[in-house]
Amino acid sequence: MNQILIDRDYCKGCGLCIRACRQGVLAMGKERSKGDYLMPYAAAPEKCVGCGLCELFCPDVCIRVEKKEAGHA
Repeated sequence: MNQILIDRDYCKGCGLCIRACRQGVLAMGKERSKGDYLMPYAAAPEKCVGCGLCELFCPDVCIRVEKKEAGHA
């Protein structure tokens, strides 16, 4: 399963990554960033196909997808 990492130092909670994800992986969470913004989180990480659209659309470059190969832990 791919892992989605969000940098809480820089996330402004704009939600562009949520809208960019065609698989419905991300949702707005209750955790706050260091700037006191609500942050997205991987609500359905099992749906992540590793396309990287969330990374591409993040204006602050604070989301990253670590791709895991099938069969590897």
